[in-house]
Order: sequence, then structure tokens, then C-alpha cells
Amino acid sequence: MADMPKTYDPAIFEPEILKRWLDADLYRRRPGKGDCTITIPPPNVTGRLHMGHATDDTIQDALVRMARMRGLSTRWVLGTDHAGIATQTKVDKQLKESGVNRLEIGRERFLKACWDWTHEYGGMIVEQIKRMGCSIDFANERFTMDDDYAAAVRKVFVSWYRDDLIYRGKRIVNWCPSCATAISDDEAEYETESGHLWHLRYPLTEPIDGTDYIVVATTRPETMLGDTGVAVSPKDPSKAAFVGATVRLPIVDREIPIFADYHVDACFGSGFVKVTPAHDPNDFAMGEAHGLEKINIFDEHAVVVEGYGPFSGMSREACRAAVLAWFDDHGLLDHIDEHEHSVMHCYRCGTALEPWLSEQWFVAVDRLKDPALDAVRTGKVRFYPERWTQTYTTWMENLKDWCISRQLWWGHRIPVFYCDACGWTDALEHDPDVCPVCGGAVHQDEDVLDTWFSSQLWTFATQGWPQNPEDLAGHHPTAALVTARDIIALWVARMVMSSLYFLDEVPFHDVVIYPTILAKDGSRMSKSKGNGVDPMDLIERYGADAMRFNLLTLCTTNQDVKFDADIDPKTHEFKGSPRTEQARSFVTKIWNASRFLLMNMEGYTPGAPVAETAADAWIFSRLAKATELVTLGLSEYVFGDMARGIQTFFWNEVCDWYIEVTKARLTDDASRLTAQRNLIFVLDTALRLMHPLMPFVTEAIWSSMPPSWLDVDPHTNEIQRAQALMVASWPEPDKFAQYKDEEAERSFELLRTVVSAIRSTRARYRLSPREKLSVVVRMDAKDVERFSTLGTFAESLACAELSFGSDLVKPAASIAVVEAGIEVFCVLAGKVDLQAERARIEREIAKVERDLASAKKTLENKGFLAKAAPDVVLKKRERAEELADQLEALKRQGADLTE
Repeated sequence: MADMPKTYDPAIFEPEILKRWLDADLYRRRPGKGDCTITIPPPNVTGRLHMGHATDDTIQDALVRMARMRGLSTRWVLGTDHAGIATQTKVDKQLKESGVNRLEIGRERFLKACWDWTHEYGGMIVEQIKRMGCSIDFANERFTMDDDYAAAVRKVFVSWYRDDLIYRGKRIVNWCPSCATAISDDEAEYETESGHLWHLRYPLTEPIDGTDYIVVATTRPETMLGDTGVAVSPKDPSKAAFVGATVRLPIVDREIPIFADYHVDACFGSGFVKVTPAHDPNDFAMGEAHGLEKINIFDEHAVVVEGYGPFSGMSREACRAAVLAWFDDHGLLDHIDEHEHSVMHCYRCGTALEPWLSEQWFVAVDRLKDPALDAVRTGKVRFYPERWTQTYTTWMENLKDWCISRQLWWGHRIPVFYCDACGWTDALEHDPDVCPVCGGAVHQDEDVLDTWFSSQLWTFATQGWPQNPEDLAGHHPTAALVTARDIIALWVARMVMSSLYFLDEVPFHDVVIYPTILAKDGSRMSKSKGNGVDPMDLIERYGADAMRFNLLTLCTTNQDVKFDADIDPKTHEFKGSPRTEQARSFVTKIWNASRFLLMNMEGYTPGAPVAETAADAWIFSRLAKATELVTLGLSEYVFGDMARGIQTFFWNEVCDWYIEVTKARLTDDASRLTAQRNLIFVLDTALRLMHPLMPFVTEAIWSSMPPSWLDVDPHTNEIQRAQALMVASWPEPDKFAQYKDEEAERSFELLRTVVSAIRSTRARYRLSPREKLSVVVRMDAKDVERFSTLGTFAESLACAELSFGSDLVKPAASIAVVEAGIEVFCVLAGKVDLQAERARIEREIAKVERDLASAKKTLENKGFLAKAAPDVVLKKRERAEELADQLEALKRQGADLTE
């Protein structure tokens, strides 16, 4: 038994324990009965750990650690994503700061700069994940740009290309003028903006019923340069006379038709809708249906192309202003309405996206999505919480062909090759030297694949597919995918589609969606707002265990949770987190309680636990239920209830009661050894249950402990102590079922209720814990029978003289505490000046009533609610609730004293 320091400092212990685990190679995959393989959602290679990562990785580590202790073969796949747009943007910025343009240095030198950036910054997040205590096999790290992974990506592309699932076509895409690349629908971020609805007059070629013009309504007047039609709703009889007529498009003098189409909402604007097939997906569909010309008026940077006179060379913003000025000058600007609408923005740079007609590569999804839908509908893939199933199915049912090409250099280059001499084109897994048809020179497609295209192979391409399928055997499908709701469409669904296609099996059985961690005021955490919390700050201040445990308690079935960090509004400096502070207090409690027990183990030898007392039988039964709580909680992904439950068990039941009531037996030679064995058995079991949640402190304590009954081989009776707690055996619920004893729990709960009631009365009336009280306890006959063997014990714990029965009456001058159907009457005559106490309570009631009235008045003030910061309003509401509770408690005390 090693001596434990008086205080536990995570800054000292956690790095030491981490080194011990790594040096002993305990993270490696071990053979076992059954499999638990989990793939980490790959963070960006140049990223830093954020609260979402920290929550995700904590959950995964808890699952893997329990599986390892249960004897399963565990494989936790670590890897990073090359993050095409993000990395290229950062490298572009770095080069520009040095006065270099990527177009000047060329593709090869730019790619070298990307690799240099990756090598310099790529390991940061991996080291942070390691510091969290994540038990990943770091020697087997993967990267989406590794050669073998790139080969898998090419195989997927070529296979789908040959199966007519990948095609090239000219269609509307979401285009980022800043990044100069296409963005998928799922990557676009919608922002509501206050704008305008401009009503423009388009002259009719020939007047209709005395009308010389029609009025179109638009939020984007600059795109009118590319209009090739005007549409009305076929359900709008007032527009029927105009169908078949034409208008003369202002500025460009283009004659364009008026037609009817069901895409048009007759109630929008004037009912006439300008149609720009090259700059709106609905307009594109109408253009296809009605044979309209598709005219692109913008280049890749959203600048007006040549051919539009003074408007050419203008940005879209400048063009809007110029077009509106022209319409106004020519009397064609009818009127302007205020209008709020949703605008798509690039998820990387924040630029407003441009619907833009361009030639891109697409995946045809019709043959892929139905099997992926069936996999969820039949339960082969299950979502936790279950409500996210609907998100998945809705997206899949409405899925459109997926644009997979990106106009970047960093990433997996599209493996399609062209011969200019004979026109040969093909997708190949290996680069050709010459054209296989004519022997001429060939060139490769310039675009790269969407990062999500490569990430969709993550569960199997990281495990040897297709080169070494034997490495994948037994580890696929993976056990669970833990991820954020934001990428159910971007990633989860695509992994299901690709895995079913190439392996004919789902990629994972369970999809665990953790709640989004929001700022204290309920807004999204972000660097720009300065309201984000760096997990490394939490680890530095409180330790990894405290951060992990707090995050697990936040993982309820709610969609979002607020993180209670205090951040300076001016400097954005992190000031602390009260809930993480509470979690650190729990870590400290575990340490201090364990240290006390280990200081009292002189003469201890391992042996079987024995329920020698009512307290023993009670705690063994509670321990059996704790093994169920944690095992089921982790197995069924109910992390919050599980974490709070094990804290209640260890702190309130083990520390506050069992250790306290067992202390006296440690000084009794006759019962000392049995008490020691029972205490070590309970502590060891509890540490094993808490290890997946708080691995560092539990490992530190366990390494200082003597063997317990859990280390004794049941066949040989020999001690088989594990190398470390993280590879020790798990307390399986079925093996602990023998300790369940409902009657023992009920009996001891009676004692706890009675003693707690007496102690709370002492505290309320400031009575010395050594002053003996006269107490009458009224309970039903069955409980009287249970309590008969515990009365003397209860008297010693509560320092009281007890009378108990089912028909006793309330004594005079006594205070009643009623809980769980038991009435405890503490006689205060001669102990408390009841008249003075009544007067004191009446004064407190009056004060609290004044404070509560003031708080309610403030909260009813509409001006305060409108102007005060959300956190100020929240604190005021919490204070009002606290005062209301306090008032109720005081009134109960007053009622007691009046009786």
C-alpha cells in the first residue's frame, strides 16, 4: 500500500498517470471476447479542441474504457481530416502575408506549403485529446491524405463512376465567391437578414388590356441582367391574359416570354416572378421545363462578366446599386417594401453564397438512399436519442444529387483523365502515362473532391479497406458513432450509404447524438463573440477528470445545454466555471475518502466481504444497484443520469453514511478485519465504476490500494492484480446481483431518515451535536419491526433517546419532521426559547416577504425585461425562486413552533 499525498493536484498527477499508461502501452488493441470498435469523428488536422470535441471524446472514452474492462477487444480509431477549404484558406492567407499568390507559385508548390502547414500545426489537437485522458491507440493514427486512404477514396470514385453513380453536369450550385469553390447545400449556413423587396417595371412588347408594363418583385435586382423569362402561377386567373406574351427586358433589351409554372406563389410580391435560370435553383428548374436560355452574368468572384456595358466589372453589391439607380432614373422602379429573408452563407468564410450555374461532378443518390433509409427503419442503425431518427429520414427522403467537386488544390484530386488528341475520358485508380487509345498526352481533372466524400469511408478505410481486408474483419460494423447533430446529413447518412454499397453492411450499430454545448446566455459559442470556452483552460484550472465529469452530467436528452462559464465581457478572459468547480470538489471528495480508508488498513488481508451489520447489507445492495446504474447508463447512452447517480452513491451513501457508521468498527479488534475488507471491496468496486468517467483520480487511488476480493481468482483463490485499473475487470451487474437485499435497504433507509431528521433539527435550531435529545418516532407497524434492531444504533448516531411505535402521539413543545411516511418529533422544551424563536422566525419571514415582493416587482417591469442583459434577468428570476423557497421553509418552521 503506497502512501497517498494529503492533497490531490491534477496538474501533477494527471500527466504522470498519462505517461504511465502510454509507457505501458495500455491503449493498444487487445484480444477479447466480443468487439468494441469506435472511430473518432475526425477533427480538422489544423484544428484545436473545442467544447463539442471535448464532450464527444469524453463519451467515446467512457464507452471504450468500460468495454476494455469488460474484456472486449477494443479499437478506438484516431484520425484527422485534411479539411480542404479550411486548410487551403489558412495557407492562402499565410502566403498572402508573405506577398505570395498561390496562382503565381503553381499547384505543386502550393500543395507543398499545405503539407508544411499540416506538419507544423497538425498535431496540436491530437496532443490535446491525449491530455484529456482519451485511451486511443495513438500509434495507429490515420489521416485522410495518407497514401492508403487516398487509394481507398479513388477506388470509391472509380467504382461509382463505372456504376453510373457519378456524373458530370452543368447545374446550379452554391458558390462561394471568396473561396471560389462550390459548397454543398448541407454546408451552407442560413442567416436571416433585413432587406428589401424591390418592385421593378418590365415593359410589355405589346400592351395588354391597356397595360404597358408588368411589375416583378425581387430581392436580387442585380440578377435581372440574366433574366430569360417571367413566370406567373397557373392558379392566378388575373394573370392568365399575360401568359404567352413577352416583355422587353430593361437595360439589356432582351425579349423574354411570360409563362405559367407551379413553382410560383401567386401571393408573393406582385405575382410576376423574374426567372434567372443560371442564378436560382427554382429558376433553373423552370428554365429546364420551359426551354429557357441559361445566362451566367457573374464570374467565379461574383463580378459581372463582359457584355453588360458599364455594369461589367462590378461586384454584385455595386451592380445592385447601379441597376436600381438605372431603373429609378428611367421611371421603372415602381416601389420598395421592407422584407426579411434567409440568405445562405459560406460556413468557412461567412461570405453570402451565390447560386451559380457551373459544370460540376455529382453523385446520383437515388440508388444509394433507399438502402440507407431501410437500415434505419429496420433498426440496423439506431439513433440515441431516438428523435434524431426523424432528422435522418426526412433528409434522406428529400435528398438531391450531391455535388462532390471543389475548385481547390488541397484535397483528393478527382481521378478523371482526358486526352485532348482523341477525346478519350475515363476515371482510373492509377495515373496513366499516356492515352490508352491513341498514345497521346493526358491531363487530370483540376478539381478536388468534397472533404465529406473522403470522410464517408471513415469506418472502413481507416481499418485496412480495401488493401488489407483482414484488418477490418471482426471490427466492422463499429459499435457506435458519437457525433453532433449538425453532421447527421453531411456525414452520418453518407457513411451509411457508402458502407452498404461497398461492404454490404452498416458502418455502425448506434449513432449517439450529444447535446450542443452553448454559452451561458444560450447563444452559440464562437471565437468572434468571445463567449467560447477552451477545454484546455478547464483542464488547467480544474483537471481533466472534473471537466469530463461535468460534461457527462450535462449530457441529457435535451437538444442543447448551457455551459456556466464566467467570461469577462471586455477581455473575453475565462474566469471560471461553477459547475466544473463542483465536479472538482467531487474529485477531491473521492481522494480524501479513499485516503482516510487507506490510512486505516493496518493488518488488512484480502478476503470475502461479509454483511456483518445492517449497514454492510445496505451498502452491498446499493453497490449492486450502482453496478447496474453505470453499466446500463453507458450501454444505453444515458450519461447525465448515470453520472449524477454514481456521484450520489459515492458521496451521499458511501462517504456520508457507510464510512461514517463503519469508523467505530475499525477500532474494534473483533470486527476490524471484516470492516476493512468490506470497505476496500466497496471502494474498489466504486473506483472501477467511476474509472471510465474520471480515469486519472481513480487510477491514482487504485494504484495505492491493496488487493480486494475483486482481485481474487474464484477458481484458485489466488490474487491476480491487474497491471492498472484501466485493464482491471469490470464489476458485472449479474455477479453483484447476489448482494441485492431490498429488506436491508428499507431497514437502513429508516435509520437514515430518522437520524437525518434529528440532525437537521439540531442544525436548524443551533443545538450542539453532543446535547442529547428526546425523540419520538411514529411509523407503521412493519417499519417498527424493521427498526427494532436498529434503534440503539440510531441513538448513538443521532445522540438521542428514542421512542418509536405506530400509535405514539406528538409530544408537547416538539418539532415535527415528516419524510417518507415517517414522523420524527424532536422535543425542544428546555433546549430552545420557543417564544424567542417564534419572534426571530416572524422577523425573517417579514424580511423575506419584502425582498420577494421587490424581486417580483422588478420582474414584472417590462422596461427592465427589455433592457437588462439575459444573464441579469436570469439571476433575478433565480433569486426570486430562492426567496420563495426560503419563505415556505420559514413558514413551516413557524407552524411547528405554533402547534
